[in-house]
Amino acid sequence: MAALADPTRRQLLDLLAADGEATATQLAERLPVSRQAVVKHLAVLDAAGLVTGGRVGREVRYAVRPAALDSTARWMSALAADWDRRLAGLKRRAEADPGGG
Repeated sequence: MAALADPTRRQLLDLLAADGEATATQLAERLPVSRQAVVKHLAVLDAAGLVTGGRVGREVRYAVRPAALDSTARWMSALAADWDRRLAGLKRRAEADPGGG
């Protein structure tokens, strides 16, 4: 989750999902950060298993790992549903107690 907390990393994932694959240089051209910063963000995403980098000649081309994102999305959806259920229970109890206590 820490890898997804940064807005630049989320932008990188969006770009890679739209483009299929790209180099750090190509990604840096589309973001307001340096190529070195993009490489560092990609390393975090790679370590989290969200992207993969493969060498093609002298370039490293990065791509999203959809299975990892699907797993994360399913977990987040289940967590959101759990919180919705808890909040609905709190609401019912608050509405059932007109005296507030």
